[in-house]
Amino acid sequence: MRTTNEDEVHWAVLPVQSRILERNKLVRIVEAARKEGKRIVFANGCFDILHVGHVRYLEAAKALGDLLIVGVNSEEQARELKGTGRPLVPQDQRAEIVSSLEAVDFVTIFDEPTVEQLLLALKPDIHAKGTDYSEDSVPERDVVRSYGGQVAIVGDPKDHSTSQVIEKVSDEP
Repeated sequence: MRTTNEDEVHWAVLPVQSRILERNKLVRIVEAARKEGKRIVFANGCFDILHVGHVRYLEAAKALGDLLIVGVNSEEQARELKGTGRPLVPQDQRAEIVSSLEAVDFVTIFDEPTVEQLLLALKPDIHAKGTDYSEDSVPERDVVRSYGGQVAIVGDPKDHSTSQVIEKVSDEP
């Protein structure tokens, strides 16, 4: 992607590092994409150790639209969610790994306890969550619905987790 001005966006493959953006820049890109009629999908998570469940989740999310934006929990928020000793991988590295996936267009790191403020800033058409949720159990569902967005449950059954990977590695001799 190259930008000719702040309002016009030309879509193409970007280097991994340039797909990790601050929120304010991402808002401008989303606005330009929306003017081009693009359908915006948002997904989020810690993505501490990338595994096949993450890949399937993000590929399924991308299939719902034209532009997939992924919010990655900051180190502080990942620690709050996952506990002491987590995340194992620093936030910048997790963001870079996620941004390298073909299905992912842009990544941003968020430091709030929930993605509500990020959702309100971006107003994606679809907020995609994994199969460990139902549409009614997604914590941000009311925020998404407040601006006319939809919640979608995507990916394969929750048979994979970073915690399981860590446990298995810890048990190995």
